[in-house]
This record gives sequence, C-alpha cells and structure tokens, in this order.
Amino acid sequence: MFDTSSRRRLLTSSALGGLLALSALGATGCADRASDAPTPAADTAPTPVTADVAADSVNPETWPALAPQPLDPAIEERVTQIMTKMTLEQKVGQVIQGDSGTVTPEDVKTYRLGSVLSGGNSAPGPLPYTDTATWLAAADAYFEASLDDEGVEIAIPVIWGIDAVHGHTNLTGAIVFPHNIGLGAARNPDLIEEIARITAHELTVSGHDWTFAPTLAVPQNDRWGRTYEGFSEDPDIVAAYGDRIVYGLQGRPGDDGFMGAGRVISSAKHFLGDGGTEDGVDQGDTNISETELREIHGAGYYTSIPAGVQTVMASFNSWQMRKLHGDKELLTDVLKDRLGFNGFVVGDWNGHGQVPGCTNTDCPQSFNAGVDMYMAPDSWKGLYDSTLRHVQEGTITMERLDDAVRRILRVKIASGIFEKGKPSTRPNAGDVAQLALPAHRAIARQAVRESMVLLKNNDGLLPLEAGATVMVVGDGADSLSKASGGWTLSWQGRGIANSEFPNGQTILSGITEVVEAAGGTVIHSPDGSATEAADVVIAIYGEDPYAEFQGDVPHLDFAPNGFDTETLGELKEKGMPVVSVFLSGRPLWANPEMNDSDAFIAAWLPGSEGGGIADLLFQTDPGYDFTGKLSYSWPAKATDAQIDPKRAPYAPLFALGYGLTYGDTTQVAAFSEESGLSEAYVISSNVFYERGEAVSPWTILLTEAEFSKTADSFPTSISDLIISRADHLAQEDGLRLSRAADTGPQELRLTAPVQMDLTRQSNGAMEMVFAATSFTGPKEVQIGMGCGEDRTCDQYVPMTISADGWADYRVSLSCFADLGADLSTVGTPFIISSQGVMDLGLSHVRLEEDEDGQANCANG
Repeated sequence: MFDTSSRRRLLTSSALGGLLALSALGATGCADRASDAPTPAADTAPTPVTADVAADSVNPETWPALAPQPLDPAIEERVTQIMTKMTLEQKVGQVIQGDSGTVTPEDVKTYRLGSVLSGGNSAPGPLPYTDTATWLAAADAYFEASLDDEGVEIAIPVIWGIDAVHGHTNLTGAIVFPHNIGLGAARNPDLIEEIARITAHELTVSGHDWTFAPTLAVPQNDRWGRTYEGFSEDPDIVAAYGDRIVYGLQGRPGDDGFMGAGRVISSAKHFLGDGGTEDGVDQGDTNISETELREIHGAGYYTSIPAGVQTVMASFNSWQMRKLHGDKELLTDVLKDRLGFNGFVVGDWNGHGQVPGCTNTDCPQSFNAGVDMYMAPDSWKGLYDSTLRHVQEGTITMERLDDAVRRILRVKIASGIFEKGKPSTRPNAGDVAQLALPAHRAIARQAVRESMVLLKNNDGLLPLEAGATVMVVGDGADSLSKASGGWTLSWQGRGIANSEFPNGQTILSGITEVVEAAGGTVIHSPDGSATEAADVVIAIYGEDPYAEFQGDVPHLDFAPNGFDTETLGELKEKGMPVVSVFLSGRPLWANPEMNDSDAFIAAWLPGSEGGGIADLLFQTDPGYDFTGKLSYSWPAKATDAQIDPKRAPYAPLFALGYGLTYGDTTQVAAFSEESGLSEAYVISSNVFYERGEAVSPWTILLTEAEFSKTADSFPTSISDLIISRADHLAQEDGLRLSRAADTGPQELRLTAPVQMDLTRQSNGAMEMVFAATSFTGPKEVQIGMGCGEDRTCDQYVPMTISADGWADYRVSLSCFADLGADLSTVGTPFIISSQGVMDLGLSHVRLEEDEDGQANCANG
C-alpha cells in the first residue's frame, strides 16, 4: 500500500471502500466520479460512442471496407516460384519466430526459422542493450545462417525484429524520443513521421530489419501499465498518426524509396482492443460492444493499413473473453478480409499459449485463427515440432500454411531482404556516426518542446529569467533513465546510469547550460535540503520507469518516490516560487503537488533531449511557447481512471485538449486534496515482504503437518522452529528461521485470503526473488508457490542457501508453471520449506524481471 503518512491524502469511505484488488497488479473497481474541482475548458472532446448490445459473434460487414494495397504481380510470381522449391519443414520454419536469447544461428539454419526477435532484455551479450558492433555481428550471423543452402533447394533470408517504440532504445548511443503519450500531446503528424524516419535510420545502423511499431492502442483506463504507449484516449488523434508513422518507417508505397535504404518493416499493434481492458489490466478482457471495439480501438488501423503497414501484431487481450490470438472472426474475417490487410499477422510474446486449449509449445488454434507467424521466444522448438505434426495430421491444412508462408514471403520480398545482402554490407550499417546526428537530435528536442503541456502558470511565472539563481530539486533532474521511462535500454528501463546514454542530455544539464550562459547560478539539491536562497525552484520528479503489466496500478494517486514532495511546500514557505516538471507515463492525481507549485508542467517521458525542457522553462528562442495539449484527460480524483463517454457526469480536473501558453492569464485555484481513496487493501504483486514487514494483505503463516499459526509478532515459534528478527540491509529488516532439532518439514508462507493471477508475469519471464543467507553451513530448502489454503496445489523447486553472506536467490515463475501450478489462482506466492537443523536469514521477497534470460529452476 502507499504510505499516507507524509502526504495530504484525505481518504473517504464513499470511494473504493473495502475493495480488495484481485488482479495481478492490484486493479480495483472504479468509484463513481464526482468532483468539486474546477474544470478548465477543453478545445476538443472525446468521440461519442453509441453502445450496442454485446454479441457473441463479429459482424464484419459493419467494419470499414478498406481497399487493400495492390499486389505486385512480379512479387506474387516470385513467391509462387520460391514456394514450389520449399520443403514442408521449411514452410513450418517460416511461421516460427524465436528470441535471440534462446536461438542460435545454427538453430536458424537447422529449423529454417522465418524470423528472430530480441525482446526487451535480449540483446547479445551480458546486458539488455549493446553497442552497434555487437548487434551487427549477431545480425550477420543469423542472416548468413539463414542463407546456408545445405540440404535445401532454396534458402530464405531471416528478418530480425525489435521493439523500437520511442527510438532504437536498445542500442547504445541512439536517440530516445518522447514516449507516445507526449507525442500525442504535440498534435503534429509531420513531426511523428520525421521521428519514425529517424528511428528507421538508426535501426539500419545495427542491422535490424523490423520494428514492432507503431502502437495504435487507444487507452481508456489510465491504470493500464502501457498507457504511455498510446498517443491518446481519443481515437481521432491515434488515427491521425497511424499512417504517418508507417510512412516514416517504411516509406510510401509506390515511391522509389519504399522499403529502400534507411527503411524498415513496421508492425501495427496490438490488434485489437488492448487499451480497453476492464480495470486497465494488461492482457485482460475488453468487455465492450463491437461498436466500441470498432469505432474506438480500430481507428489507427483504418489509416495504417492503407498506408501499407507490412505486419500487424495480435494482442494479448481478450474481447468478451475471447483471446485475440485465437479469434478467427477478428484476425481473418475483419483484419484480413474486411480491412484488406495483405501483409502477415505476427503473434505477441507466447500470446498463443493463452488461447484456451493451447500451451506455449502447441497451439494450432492460433494459427488457424489467422496468426501467420508465432512469436515463440523460448518455446519455438517445441512449437515447431507440434506445428509440423499438425500439418502432417491435417489439423492445420496445407492451404492455411501456404497462405501464411505466402504472406511472409510477400513482405520479405517487398522489404528487399533478398537483395540487401548481409546486414553489415547495407547503407549506414556499423557507422556509429550515423547515430544521434545533430539534425536528428534537433527533431527530438523539438518533440520534447511540443509534447510538454502547461497545466498551471499562476501570475505568469513562466518563462523564467535565465540569469537568475535557480535551485533544481528532485530525482528526475539528473536521471536520463527516469526521464525516458520503460522500453529504454532494458525492458523496464530502471536504474540505467547516465553514462549509458552517450548522446543524451539530462534535464539538469539543459537547465545549467542555459542559466550559466546567461550569467545565472544553478543550485542542484536533489532532496531540496539546500539552505541557499534562490529566485526560483525547479522541481523535477515523477514516476519511476515501468513497462507492460509491471506498470498496472490500482488507482491514480501519485506516490512520491525518490523525492519527498512535501519539500515543495517547505520551499514555497521560504518565499521561493516553485515550478514542477512532472515526469509520468499517464495522468496522475497530484493535487497536493499542484497546490504547492506556482507552475506545473506535464512533461510525460521526454527521453534523452533534456535541453528541450529548458527551452520552454526559459524561452530560449522568442518563437518558443507551450503548444502541447492534453491527449488524455487529467483525473480530478485518484479513482478517476476509466474514460467512459457514456457515463455522466465525468468531470476531469483538466479536460482533453487543455493546455496553457505563456500568454494565458488563467489563475488556477487550489484543488481539493481529497483523493477519493478509502482504506482499501491493495495487493502488490511486486513486493511481498520488505523492511521487516509482510506487505499488506500478505501475512506470514508458519505451518507443520496439519497445524498452522499466523506470525504477527516476533519472536514466535511453531514447535521447535523459532522465528525472530535479523539484520539484512537495516536493523531487523529481515527474519531469522532457526531450529536446533532434526524434525520434519516446517514452512514459512506468505499468504492472503485472496488469489491473484500471475499468468502474465510467468509469460513475461518474471522471477520470485528473495534475499537469504545461512548462518551455519549451506542449507537445502524448497521454495514453493501455491493457491492458498489448499496445500495440495503447492509446487516446489530445490534451492541451496549459501553460508557466504546475504545474497539474492531467484526462481522463475515459469518453473512453477512447468510443474503444473495454476498461476491464475495464487494465494500463497512464497513458501520456504525445510527440515532438520537450520539457521537461516530471509528478507526482501519480491517479483523482478528476469536478469539473465535463463529459466532459474534450482541451484546448488
């Protein structure tokens, strides 16, 4: 739960009272929305939606009939000729994509795989990101392996895909552009196309062929951890960008430069309804009418498909409980037939395994529904075997297999992959001087300026006088990682040192450059404790980075992290005006911070060109002004998460389209500091035990045989097992489990009277991590997970705890799934079981992303 002790959060019993979050990251229901806060006028409004009755089947005839991109007869003839020379095994290999963390060049040759991807943490080498030379060497190795024609009549080149969603952000030295939420606020399709063109240019430096972009989600609930990947809650804004990103990445169909030098294959994602799930739960169910699905969530595809997007990625979510990866009506009848999409559909990370009746290694249902290329990062080999068998047995027809292979070859030929040569021989390849070109960095800096939204500027505080004494506070000022957010150098984007952004500039550096050039002084005091007087305080703070389901939240209350925002009021009381630069991947309820700020800027996640912030704080050019407008409405309460135009009244704090300029004289009055939250218990699926306490609602349960006991104070015992306090990182922040006798198994369990769904976390390569030590010799234990009171569903993996001091131990959630654990009904996420004499320390039990790309199922 968030800590209310240091914030002015007035909780009410009328909203969210007594609710217990049951989703993987604690999504709760939405309270009815009402607010006494003023609502500045908007210049645009959400597109109205007329509801229809939800149906069990799709009505393709109600969807737009789009003219398909004309097929090139020469390409079609070439595809036909190639397919006549392919073996069945080659055709099956073409529809399989594996992750570079588990696929070797020899695998590509042996199985004739159609594609390789690199997930958010799957760069070659020990880190989740790497340099140009390392990427390019791996690209060459895969490409050359795919063209080895030993044993086949014809060899098909492999294509390599990656998530370059706001620049090529797994490549050292590449530009990190603002995330889509900020670009939506810019309302500038020309700028969007330029950003996509630059991203494609930098992808060709490292030898990549394909980016999984654009994201065309239309987020309708800001609790979703991928909100920042959507340009707007308004489908019209998303539609205005859909074609321009595709043009920037691929070029325009029919032009000489289409898929030429400096261009890459694009992928519109995620089809369909990923931004509409109930409670904003990632990979959840979008329980809306077909009309809403079509009019809101289809909008970006109506522009990107006519623009010639070559691939479309299927979505993890369900629609009316129908998993999209297995929905033939939407993937085939609507997308391919009605919308005229003639490229290929690629799955998402083991998304096929979530289709009822499927596993990660066996899912003909998904292929028959319309997925042409499975994304099978770590399951590719088993999936290859089962798919080959299904074709041989007729479960998958040759007609369907040939359709998928034809679509894949069509895209490959159109991309020029057969003629381009190995990646290192192509234009731009390996030339690090092509990264972060000055003209390209200028575009990124322009994007920062245009994405910022000025929410408050009382008494015309902005622009600031550059020659003044400026105090800069907050943990976001000198952190490129925090300013960039998730999908930056690693999947989650956390804790990356500034030195890993050699072509980036922090916000602090940008401010210092401007102020010192004008003869002013910068006082950098991250925690705001500096005693010097300043003419103005610039506070830069906000959310820590996150990606996908790890970013799902139960409510929109901003919980300060890394910087105590109570400091803002203290600084104001000293007579210094305060400007807040708020870094976030979604609108958040931050009324106390707004009230303590004379000016408040929604800067979103601006990326690596921090100087763009200074450009507007100090108006470094007479032509600069705030032009950004909210592409998401801003919540009046922490419970205002669902964007639902059919509900009334909906009174946001700031409406869609709101945004001030320097010249606006609007005086924003103090806002209510009633968050709308009650004393609600919220499951945290990230942390279960820390700082000496079980994180609510988890409790410590001690068990042996048929007896159990709750440990609510320490020391305590069950039979001869004594639980006391231990020092790990701080005094008594851990537990000590000691037993002098050699008796039967006893367990310490972290449990709650509810269940949570960890299926997504297992699929996303998450691990249970805990700190432990043995105070005597090495000790064998069993680490388990279960569904709760029914201990028959517990599953365990062996671990050996070392006596060499405190260390982290990791168990992949997939290990429990492989043992048969139902991870959709976890009520006991952590068990440590042992017998015999022991003296163990235990601390900091939590979930973290996989750090080495390998399944950790045992040690010792």
